[in-house]
Amino acid sequence: PDGRLLSTSFGEVNGDQWLRIYEIGTLLDGRFEAVGQFDFGQAVPESFVFSPDGKFLYGSSYYTGVSNIFRYEVETGEVEAVSNTETGFFRPVPKADGSLIVFRYSGQGFVPAVIDPVPLEDASAISFLGSRVIENHPVLQEWRAGSPADIPLDDMITGTGGYNAIDNMSLESIYPVLEGYKSSVGGGLHANISDPIGFSRLGITASVTPGQDSQEAGHVYIKHEYQRLDQVLPGSWTTELKYNYADFYDIFGPTRVSRKGYSGELTYRRPLIFDDPREMDLTVKGGYFWNLDEVPYAQDVDATFDSLANGSARLDYSFIRKSLGAVDDEKGYKWSAIAGGNYADDSLTPYAYGKFDVGWALPLRHSSIWLRNAGGFAVGDKDEEFSKFYFGGFRNNYVDHRDAKRYREPFSLPGFGIDDLEGRNFARTTLEWNLPPVRFSRVGVPDAYLSWMRPALFGMALATDLDDATDTYYSVGFQLDFEFTILSRLTMMFSAGYAAGFDGSSYESDDFMFSLKVL
Repeated sequence: PDGRLLSTSFGEVNGDQWLRIYEIGTLLDGRFEAVGQFDFGQAVPESFVFSPDGKFLYGSSYYTGVSNIFRYEVETGEVEAVSNTETGFFRPVPKADGSLIVFRYSGQGFVPAVIDPVPLEDASAISFLGSRVIENHPVLQEWRAGSPADIPLDDMITGTGGYNAIDNMSLESIYPVLEGYKSSVGGGLHANISDPIGFSRLGITASVTPGQDSQEAGHVYIKHEYQRLDQVLPGSWTTELKYNYADFYDIFGPTRVSRKGYSGELTYRRPLIFDDPREMDLTVKGGYFWNLDEVPYAQDVDATFDSLANGSARLDYSFIRKSLGAVDDEKGYKWSAIAGGNYADDSLTPYAYGKFDVGWALPLRHSSIWLRNAGGFAVGDKDEEFSKFYFGGFRNNYVDHRDAKRYREPFSLPGFGIDDLEGRNFARTTLEWNLPPVRFSRVGVPDAYLSWMRPALFGMALATDLDDATDTYYSVGFQLDFEFTILSRLTMMFSAGYAAGFDGSSYESDDFMFSLKVL
């Protein structure tokens, strides 16, 4: 309390764990001399804090095999157990009256509790089943794998020097694939090439769609990921080269990303903040497309140009939290800001858009309310394809690998067809209520069982062309997500949703969604 002493948990290279106390003034002078210490063996001393009068330290350790609370007397160095629990106490908080607030481990998570820290005469270690097996069957001691120190590492070195990831790349795997190209299905091969550490990865996919004309029959997709780890420009680089790009999940529609034509894209990603739960990422992207028949980033929107160059920069920030046992984000906020431009037919079309989501946890367990907002604008001729944003649909495929709740994306609008709505500028808001999940304990078999069902209700409003004759659209609906586990550890999710769309005050159409998110 007087700021004179510092308690530390200290691990030696041989695995021994110590509680050590230092005088802060001595540390500031560059001398690391402990004024008190206790050897906890192989059990890590955790969260040792001073009592209000500074006479004792209270903390937890698995010294007896279970996380119990121990008291260290600063003046004498004596250590005594003040709890003997079966399930574990953690993170003690000394109170002025001498009692301790501790966190008790339970089936419902960590529960606060209050104990009286009276020293115990006997806090014997629990019985470890592994030790009992060794006592009954001593021959098992001979079955140990041995010490890593016995491995002659120096004799196994095959070379020394700088490591170049690209120079060390070799074939990793090759396997057959199926892919969807527009409304057809093709087959081909995919090859993975990488270096042993995994800094550089190259994937090549080549497939053919039977029945197409010669110009559209072949598909080649090359993707190279390179992670640059030096201090000059840390981050990851990704290059993508495509010819008549096809995608496996296009087989299962209705959202399609396959496109005719050639393209080359370069993407740079760098984490600016990684302080969980706070994260901020920067993404810079540029690309060139030619021999197009559709807009690259919209579906079923015909292109009136042959070639296109584009570039964009994006910032994503999130500060999201959720409680123990949650199945979705419960509180916090996140935002994204994107700015870029498209150059086609000797004309540059700048654009910018962003989104801001904020959520509040409700008194109902694992239930929350979220307000999700998005808006943007493009500068250009209102009749040009790239002067518009396109909206509509849940955007889930019947078999998918992306986020199950795709209605949260800025350009979705369930109740309307994919990319049926458009506008040079827009404002969109969504009110979403995530209801408490329903958990299942006896649905399925050990190798395939249902874990939980997550319901959500939402209402959306979209306004486009705010500077002209504003168009307004509304959507109300729900989505149910069922997570199940196969082979004991692999999770999959089945989603079902419904939404009704309104053009102004008039009912326009409705939208059903069924999707299986694989692995």
